[in-house]
Amino acid sequence: MGEDADVATSLADSVSEEIADRLAPVDAELARRYPGEPPTRQPVHTVYVPADAVSSGTVSAWGEQAREMLDEHAPDAVSFASVLGLPSHLAGPVHDRVRAKLEREPVEDLRIDFEDGYGRRPDSEEDAAAARAARLVADAFEDGSAPPCMGIRMKCMEADVRDRGIRTLDIFLTGLVDAGGLPGGLVLTLPKVSHPEQVAAMARLCGEFETARGLPEGRIGFEIQIETTQSILGPDGRATVALMIDAAGGRATSLHYGTFDYSAACGVSAEYQAMDHPVADHAKAVMQAAAAGTGVRLSDGSTNIVPSGRREQVHDAWRHHHALVRRSLARAYYQGWDMHPGHLPTRYAAVYAFYREGMERAAARLAAYTGNAGGDAAVMDEPATARALSNYLLRGLDCGALSSGEVARHSGLTRADLDALAGRATEAQVNSGP
Repeated sequence: MGEDADVATSLADSVSEEIADRLAPVDAELARRYPGEPPTRQPVHTVYVPADAVSSGTVSAWGEQAREMLDEHAPDAVSFASVLGLPSHLAGPVHDRVRAKLEREPVEDLRIDFEDGYGRRPDSEEDAAAARAARLVADAFEDGSAPPCMGIRMKCMEADVRDRGIRTLDIFLTGLVDAGGLPGGLVLTLPKVSHPEQVAAMARLCGEFETARGLPEGRIGFEIQIETTQSILGPDGRATVALMIDAAGGRATSLHYGTFDYSAACGVSAEYQAMDHPVADHAKAVMQAAAAGTGVRLSDGSTNIVPSGRREQVHDAWRHHHALVRRSLARAYYQGWDMHPGHLPTRYAAVYAFYREGMERAAARLAAYTGNAGGDAAVMDEPATARALSNYLLRGLDCGALSSGEVARHSGLTRADLDALAGRATEAQVNSGP
């Protein structure tokens, strides 16, 4: 049939118009709830340090300790690759990038902890620690020594510590504003959430502070820590975590899985509390489905097995940690917690190997999808997969696993091209919005 041939239809134009009118509120609601991947960089890990132990030298000290462990227990690329079971072609590139990362940016996200890692102290002591934390964060962002993300974990919204948590948050934020304003990389964590109303209360606190200090509405966001069974499944059978994202009113930035509190709440004995336990996998699968498309990111938990002692013990702990990080990455958990400087070499080794081993294949598939010469046409990808491939390369670029030059060489695509394919608004577009 020619392009100009008439075709027959039976529906009046008014039918389509009426359906469009009827679905307009749904379209708007879906756009509001599911904005897609945010344009900002997601850190590959979070490091928690108790508020009384953190200092201006904490980040550099962690990097130095991690390098010393690497030099002592796996001093070259071959030995490091042998410990972790990396293929020979990745040994040099991964080892060199890990060493460089530990010198340049050993920690991507630092959380000053006022909760489990800090405990209960006299009010005067915690007041002073909160004010000190604000000065440390403000100074670090001012002098350029801060990691990309930095902030505090306050006490939770449970009745016995609620007032203390609110006061600590107020002192900390007030200190930052008085020191010059809230830094762009500020992150706040609300732990042990068990009901959506606790999230709504945190959102109100943020809004009240914005009003009190003349900040733009919505400036302050926060992470929700998922470490109670009530945060996954409510008494009515609904997935509570989805209600929590809604209760945050657009302020939720990520969901962090708490390995040990959640496992204990499920009755798992201490010996078997782990990131790869079935109760952990179930909780994280629910979190993943609830957060998908909302712009709320995910973080896995941690292991309490730290590299220490004899070389064999360090190697065993490294292999264990490396395997857990790789498992999380394969399950689309691109962030986790690290509890010890000795976890840094294996965190970055797992992350860098994950992105480097798949870079050429992902780039070739995108080249074929976009019609660039030399692309791999053996796989016919759809737009959703192209988004996933683009996000894969973008994450590799953000953490330092990949360079823009090699990605462009294999795919023919720039960073801006990848942002567009991934459906990410650029930060400039976000900042110029209403």
